Amino acid sequence: MRVIVDENLCEANGFCESLAPDVFELGDEDVVQIADGPVPPRLEIDVRAAVDQCPKAALRLIE
Repeated sequence: MRVIVDENLCEANGFCESLAPDVFELGDEDVVQIADGPVPPRLEIDVRAAVDQCPKAALRLIE
């Protein structure tokens, strides 16, 4: 599973970073940065929660 961000929608609200800080990090340009590579299995639940709770629906999962 991978996660991608739509940079046009992201407002860097930080919900994703608070739920899965090992995967998401707020960048300097008010857009969340995502760790490279697939999401580690131990973090999948947290990442799914972050995607579901993104207020701008800027995150998407690719299985």
